[in-house]
Amino acid sequence: MPELYEYELGKAADILTRELFRLQEGETFVITADTESDPRVVDATARAAFSCGAKPLVVWIPAPLGVGKAADPMLPQGALTALLKEADAWVEFNNQWLLYSTPYDIAVKENKKLRHLCLVGMNVDMMVRCIGRVNYPVLKEFEERLADMTRNAKHVRMTTPAGEDVEFENDPNHPVNCELGYADTPGSHMMSGQVAWSPKLDSINGVIVFDGSVVPPIGLLREPIRLTVEKGKIVKVEGGKEAVEFESWLRSFNHPQMFQMAHVCYGFNPGAKLTGDILEDERVWGCTEWGVGNIGAILIPPDGIPAPSHSDGICLNTSVWLDGKLIIDKGRVVDEELKKLAALLGKE
Repeated sequence: MPELYEYELGKAADILTRELFRLQEGETFVITADTESDPRVVDATARAAFSCGAKPLVVWIPAPLGVGKAADPMLPQGALTALLKEADAWVEFNNQWLLYSTPYDIAVKENKKLRHLCLVGMNVDMMVRCIGRVNYPVLKEFEERLADMTRNAKHVRMTTPAGEDVEFENDPNHPVNCELGYADTPGSHMMSGQVAWSPKLDSINGVIVFDGSVVPPIGLLREPIRLTVEKGKIVKVEGGKEAVEFESWLRSFNHPQMFQMAHVCYGFNPGAKLTGDILEDERVWGCTEWGVGNIGAILIPPDGIPAPSHSDGICLNTSVWLDGKLIIDKGRVVDEELKKLAALLGKE
């Protein structure tokens, strides 16, 4: 990464702390990272938080060998939980993410003031492109329109050029979360450029094809992984050696929820590209992302559906029909109002 990105990184860190977190004088701002995290991102964010008058507290831990609750045995759970329960704000840069781990679950549930932003695996290049160069007001308008359209739809169908063809019903009791990148209100938040929801789980039927990345356990895919899904459950995994690896990983937990579809998301961050870092991959413009395994409370209130771990798979160039109306065609928005906003974001 060119050293000149130091300037762009500084601007992105300022946007993160001042615009997105809106850090206040005297607030305790916890920055968590592991030994796979990018130290330049951590240091730039701590400097920016300190310049806001906040009190940055940086926590480095050895990278766990799993994510979510699979990381629990390798975490200093008691100390980390106690720390997060007292923090005002928390940005997570861990590569092996703490999201859905036990310390995360307890902190988000019990610390009613905590503002959490999940930026797992963040690096300098991604921070500059996906945070520092984003027109947040326009992207907010784009995402909120897309979320409203989805929220008001009963039936959804998705296809991709790789052979995906899946349909499902929406559950009016499940929120459609618009991830705008802001972390200025209590709760858990994600990087901008994503609309996420859990459908009516037993209505998910068809074929889902991951052709971008799957994290964990693989990263960038060399060949597609084809999932046959019946009533929300994965009943067949097809493909090459990566499909075998993925199915073996799911089976290793010996838990039925690990074969259940958890959620679906649209990806629409104008700066995102496919890199193998799932935080960015699931925001590639025009993709959709399916989660498998654990379902957080933010998707199915009040408690979600627990599982030992969670995996996200990327489906590129998705076409989407809402109640029979095509709104996205092979990754390009065709709804007229969305097209106007996409143009302002520099996208077709």
